[in-house]
Amino acid sequence: MADTLPSEFDVIVIGTGLPESIIAAACSRSGRRVLHVDSRSYYGGNWASFSFSGLLSWLKEHQENSDIENDSPVWQDQILENEEAIALSRKDKTIQHVEVFCYASQDLHEDVEEAGALQKNHALVTSANSTEAADSSFLPMEDESLSTMNCEMLTEQTPSSDPENVLEVNGAEVTGEKENHCDDKTCVPSTSAEDVSENVPIAEDTTEQPKKNRITYSQIIKEGRRFNIDLVSKLLYSRGLLIDLLIKSNVSRYAEFKNITRILAFREGRVEQVPCSRADVFNSKQLTMVEKRMLMKFLTFCMEYEKYPDEYKGYEDITFYEYLKTQKLTPNLQYIVLHSIAMTSETASSTIDGLKATRNFLHCLGRYGNTPFLFPLYGQGELPQCFCRMCAVFGGIYCLRHSVQCLVVDKESRKCKAIIDQFGQRIISEHFLVEDSYFSENMCSRVQYRQISRAVLITDRSVLKTDSDQQISILTVPAEEPGTFAVRVIELCSSTMTCMKGTYLVHLTCTSSKTAREDLEPVVQKLFIPYTEMEIENEQVEKPRILWALYFNMRDSSDISRSCYKDLPSNVYVCSGPDCGLGNDNAVKQAETLFQEICPSEDFCPPPPNPEDIVLDGDGLQPEASESSAIPEANSETFKESTNLGNLEESSE
Repeated sequence: MADTLPSEFDVIVIGTGLPESIIAAACSRSGRRVLHVDSRSYYGGNWASFSFSGLLSWLKEHQENSDIENDSPVWQDQILENEEAIALSRKDKTIQHVEVFCYASQDLHEDVEEAGALQKNHALVTSANSTEAADSSFLPMEDESLSTMNCEMLTEQTPSSDPENVLEVNGAEVTGEKENHCDDKTCVPSTSAEDVSENVPIAEDTTEQPKKNRITYSQIIKEGRRFNIDLVSKLLYSRGLLIDLLIKSNVSRYAEFKNITRILAFREGRVEQVPCSRADVFNSKQLTMVEKRMLMKFLTFCMEYEKYPDEYKGYEDITFYEYLKTQKLTPNLQYIVLHSIAMTSETASSTIDGLKATRNFLHCLGRYGNTPFLFPLYGQGELPQCFCRMCAVFGGIYCLRHSVQCLVVDKESRKCKAIIDQFGQRIISEHFLVEDSYFSENMCSRVQYRQISRAVLITDRSVLKTDSDQQISILTVPAEEPGTFAVRVIELCSSTMTCMKGTYLVHLTCTSSKTAREDLEPVVQKLFIPYTEMEIENEQVEKPRILWALYFNMRDSSDISRSCYKDLPSNVYVCSGPDCGLGNDNAVKQAETLFQEICPSEDFCPPPPNPEDIVLDGDGLQPEASESSAIPEANSETFKESTNLGNLEESSE
């Protein structure tokens, strides 16, 4: 039996996605007693990042999750006559249509293991050709006793030696060849100061590397801890709401960021770099002098378009694409502005929305670098953990692998009064925040969800080769057929700490019209080719080669009205999963709105107090007194080395 939690809190948060983590941090900072729980074994929910073996474990976990059968609820005996229960779902149906492909050669040996792992287990290795999918088989995480944890790093599951030849992941068959085996290792969460966190840079491997341009699957397995693969692919606008919040709350001290180095465009079958800053425009060889003057004049107008209503009045009812045709812009400039600056499509945005998007792009340009975007080192999954850390610093209690069976509702007041957890403990609270995926099908029967199509590729080279192999790029590929959507491509290099040296991690995202593979495979085929042994010695191959690929659909619950959820008590608040947008503004707006409902008179995530403002009382330090006193010693050095956004030098351009 696990240790007993306190029986009463001010706020209980279920789920550790980005909106929930921000709210938990804000509530804890304002002095509320916060309990933050998640039935998953890792932080972030659908905002999480995984090492390579961790991602395979996550795939297996979703396959097992889909097979869960609801047991007879033992908590029903604890519901009183004047109460009723809202059962929470044990199935996470936010991920569907998962398909995995391995193209790298199967150069596997008995002694292949993940670098830096702490224990050794056997696992079936993925094996596939250009048309067959593959996956590895993993056992579910063992039950562990209840723990109250300050922000620990992502935990991973332990692989199994059970040789399955065909694995079904949420209805999608993933086939493997039984004869190919290797040993794999996973990161075991550590609690001692001597243990190395998964997100701490790993010492360089001194073992002999494979010959140039030949990357095997066993090497990917061995270097698996160098990968940090995001479930959701986003960037941070340098003047966006999330950057402002990170700086204001001083949470930026817990993370490091890199500037996106290139904005790319895909035209006439070729990838080319787009000039977006003033210096880029005037140094560009793609544009004529006339085009340069045209572009600068139009972008200058977009920066202050509201001052010149006559320039766009009468065009509000047409698309931004049609509006651009009315301006003195060549087709080349129209394409650049539409797809690479406003980052929209021919039919998606109105004139006003397009002008707003262009102004936002230009407004963010040059603050920290030559593009408007930043990317967090080690992946997007760092951001929820940063806010969880802030919450823990101010007294929040964290419990992973800790499920909530039901919400207890008072029949008379129609308010939620408590939760009953997996151990049968009743925990009282005033406010409850629940990630959408925890609600049952009955609760969500009126909800109409959108879907996001996602693909993750490991490739051997960049989509646009330059002198530097450390480019971070964003590319928008326009939709070609009616009813389909533009595809956003984000390519990450090894210096982002998301992939091993010699490889690139490529994320593709679009609003779904079909399954993820059907939506994204046409774009993948335009930009990449599958890895084959016959081509490995051919240095003249122009396209990057795909070593490994994953496709899946993710549910988009953003912008769902509260009224769509049946019989929702007034003090239960819903947090949505990731949306399809490039930035994180929706998550921040959602978190601030819900926080103001809970704490209407409080400041949202104010800066932490200065050390000289520490207040002592009879019991010692107040919760907000000394942040360092609440930080686990094992992790403090990690965050001392992090880059604070507030200290980044802003460009004068």
